[in-house]
Amino acid sequence: MYKNKKVVVVLPAYNAALTLKKTYEEIPFDLVDEVILCDDASKDNTVELAKEIGIQHIIKHEKNKGYGGNQKSLYNKALELGGDIIIMLHPDYQYTPLLIPSMVNIIGEDLYPVVLGSRILGKGALKGGMPLYKYIANRFLTLTQNLLIGYKLSEYHTGYRAFSRSVLESIKFNNNSDDFIFDNEMLSQIIYKGFDIAEVTCPTKYFEEASSINFTRSSKYGLGVLAVSVNHLRCKMGLGSSELY
Repeated sequence: MYKNKKVVVVLPAYNAALTLKKTYEEIPFDLVDEVILCDDASKDNTVELAKEIGIQHIIKHEKNKGYGGNQKSLYNKALELGGDIIIMLHPDYQYTPLLIPSMVNIIGEDLYPVVLGSRILGKGALKGGMPLYKYIANRFLTLTQNLLIGYKLSEYHTGYRAFSRSVLESIKFNNNSDDFIFDNEMLSQIIYKGFDIAEVTCPTKYFEEASSINFTRSSKYGLGVLAVSVNHLRCKMGLGSSELY
């Protein structure tokens, strides 16, 4: 609990057995009340390991629903459990759980309703192993999105995010894609609704066991990002598809 606010960490898992235990052990349980893991039809022993280390809330998809579909299951469950502050943490250990207290504090003190862990703030992205093509694409897409959406973030592509309950209850995240573009659609919804977003510097860690999408899927994601941003702008002008908003 943080000032009588229930803190829930959600873990979107796919073949995370090699890194799950290390990630879980660094979660600050003096603040975190509940942990939910959603296994998206992994081919390894992620579910068995999750039970072994003591994760109480485990959702298992019998068929792979995709990264966005995984998050939908997690956020719906977090709201069902009464979460007031919900933090998405990837169980592949790319993002450090040690930033959770800072993210909880920002939302718990009502400073901002959304917090992103940014790999771009500071100079750690390339130093931490982010591939050069991903860094260049990140910078190009973020610049374009800031111009189209009319907001200013250091990056739209981090997977480390924290939300107040009111944010998740106000946006139509269940209408979003089940693929990787879910993250961008969610930020578009949050900005469209007028919620302010804070960013904290997050160390970048790329290593063999960490999950990552290949160049082809990255290209598809990039085109999807641009489509989301163009639609956001068109909706503000009363011209776009408002299904997400």
